[in-house]
Amino acid sequence: MDNKLTVGGDLSQRKKLILRSVIESHISTGEPIGSKYLMTNSEIPYSSATIRNEMAELESLGYLEQPHTSAGRVPTSLGYRFYVDTLMESYKLTATEIVSLNNIIKNKMGELNSILKSASKLIAAMTNYTTVAVKSHASAPTVSQFSYMLLEPTAFLLVMRMSDGNVETRHIRTEIPVDEGILAHLSGVLNDNFRDVQSGSITLPMIMKAESEMEGAGSIVSSVIKAIYDTIGKPDEADINFEGINKLLEYPEFSDVEQMKKIISMFENKDDLMKIIENADDDKVNIFIGRDGELVDNSAFVFKTIKVGGKPVGAIGVFGPSRMDYSKVISTVEYLSQSLSGEGAAGLLSEADNSE
Repeated sequence: MDNKLTVGGDLSQRKKLILRSVIESHISTGEPIGSKYLMTNSEIPYSSATIRNEMAELESLGYLEQPHTSAGRVPTSLGYRFYVDTLMESYKLTATEIVSLNNIIKNKMGELNSILKSASKLIAAMTNYTTVAVKSHASAPTVSQFSYMLLEPTAFLLVMRMSDGNVETRHIRTEIPVDEGILAHLSGVLNDNFRDVQSGSITLPMIMKAESEMEGAGSIVSSVIKAIYDTIGKPDEADINFEGINKLLEYPEFSDVEQMKKIISMFENKDDLMKIIENADDDKVNIFIGRDGELVDNSAFVFKTIKVGGKPVGAIGVFGPSRMDYSKVISTVEYLSQSLSGEGAAGLLSEADNSE
């Protein structure tokens, strides 16, 4: 049933109109919506009895549900999903909102962390929800070329030209005497086996092969490999930050202590949200509602990946109640992501990475 209803099923135009009115009224008020409210506060051209009958059918189809304490109804996750996919009208950002977002991008160009931090504060204020900003992990550089400088019979300088253009050196002491011939051979072995290789791709068989190729001088390989590991290390972990967490307390959905504990735990652990972001489609605005992606009940998460030069460099999103103003949130997230992903931001990635 869910697959059919997700694309609309056989809903009549009247049902769609009433469902949209219920959802938008509930988003606005936070209260269960009844036929009397729709008759008074919307432009639905139907009688109260007709509206009640249609709402009852929408409930039986899974789009609405009725809280125990009220005669009104509220949307289900399925109802919100259908609304977002089919019924919702696009929100047009105001001139003031566009200018504010543009100023952040222009004033902070080249500093991705600064842009995300400032944008998070602005979007939290614009939407009154919690903003989630993610800076993707930066890949560690690899060694593009190995060379050496002999210092003394039991010491040499390992010289590594990195993929990012920098040059790194490491002082290596050996247990056996080395000379120009041994070090020239070592340089060739390293270039053949470890050039342009990430640290996580260096395996024991590769190390054993290098030791074998060094023949009688194989004992120096272990010291060299340690120096390579120390240089290229591990890529930076992805960084996720939140702005406006306190805004969630303004919504009755999150007034329950246990509910807020689950949300705070999710924010502190970060793994659940990072899993959602990393596994999502990076070419569109992603919308998770309720139990989607293991979110807590009555919550929603909307986000969009930021790409520069076709490469994901981060994401910006909004977390709030399932009755969030999806239209405004989606337009805001989409605008910022597109602005940062455009050709005008082509220099952002390298400058942002170098600022770390």
